[in-house]
Amino acid sequence: MIMPVETDIRTKIIDAARKLVARYGYGKTTMADLAEACGMSPGNLYRYFPGKLDIAEQLAQQAFDEELTALREVVRKQDLSATEKLKVFFCTQLHVTHDKLNEDSKIFEIAEIIKRERPELSNENLKRLRALLTEILASGNASGEFNIPDVVSAAEMIQCATMKYHYPQLFTKLPLNELERELRGVIGLILQGISAGETSRTNAKAVARG
Repeated sequence: MIMPVETDIRTKIIDAARKLVARYGYGKTTMADLAEACGMSPGNLYRYFPGKLDIAEQLAQQAFDEELTALREVVRKQDLSATEKLKVFFCTQLHVTHDKLNEDSKIFEIAEIIKRERPELSNENLKRLRALLTEILASGNASGEFNIPDVVSAAEMIQCATMKYHYPQLFTKLPLNELERELRGVIGLILQGISAGETSRTNAKAVARG
């Protein structure tokens, strides 16, 4: 069990690491630099984090948790239909992650490192996103908007089809308005494929037109 004092120290370390990485980049930030910034010895720092990669993992996880919180709020909205939730879900994801990478370019470096060195973390986070997406699809089935035999499999395929718009700067240099246009088109095609009736197909076409 992590004690409150230990939690405070870990938080202090992560906050200091975020500032150093933002200034110098992950590659040029050393554990010695971080220990000095925290006013502790390198040996003491290693008591809380075995290595720099573990700190990078925490930074990446915090960024993802912020994204997940925003998307969970979309899924829980009572005033949106499942069709509307699907559109808002992916548009929110695009804006949150696009803005984050624009505001802090160094997080891009960390994202690449974690994807390569800790793929299990990336896979687990994608799984958590799919759970929210599955919830939207299941609610659409229940409301009669969608006709999806296997919502879990469909969520996985939809996630694959929209991966470009999750962390767009990893894939393209297109401006945000072009990414939004593309995403509306992709969502429209997805809705045409999963809709249960003519009304939903009409809604899907309206989404694609923006």
